[in-house]
Amino acid sequence: MSRIGKKPIPIQKGVNIKLTDHDVAVAGPKGTLTATVHPRLNVEVADGQILVKRGSDSKSDRALHGLWRALLQNMVAGVTAGYSRKLELVGVGYRAEMKGKRLQLLLGFSHPILFVPPDSITVEAPTQTSIIISGIDKALVGQVAAKIRSFRPPEPYKGKGIKYEGEHIRRKAGKAAAAGGAKA
Repeated sequence: MSRIGKKPIPIQKGVNIKLTDHDVAVAGPKGTLTATVHPRLNVEVADGQILVKRGSDSKSDRALHGLWRALLQNMVAGVTAGYSRKLELVGVGYRAEMKGKRLQLLLGFSHPILFVPPDSITVEAPTQTSIIISGIDKALVGQVAAKIRSFRPPEPYKGKGIKYEGEHIRRKAGKAAAAGGAKA
């Protein structure tokens, strides 16, 4: 039984919900997001709340129920407050800076990496070792952060690379020096 799907989503002031067939458009102070809800689910707006209802109690319908309730909740939160992810660059000479709308990354390669973010995403580099990705679509913010992190993921020996803020990198021990030379 989906406990998440049964919870109503409160609609905050300044948020407008438009339902047409299975399309949901959520408009707020930060922008507008649209989604096409699965045909086996029904979305209703009543008393300042969004309710997601499913047609049957099958396992797949229960899973879709909770999923779409969470996705709609993320849309409402995105158009009111927005989402952001912070990345940290760890390593000697690793730097990030903005060149117009493009992000230039110096990550120890022979060339700088230029990253052009999607239109609905804003990328900032307040310091040379930090990057802030923000936008109204939670999935797109996470996808852009993962793409930037993939240019140089943190390695387990020295911890150098691009990591999420607060991410703990599990360290490995390096090679142990052989005591007394090679054994025969």
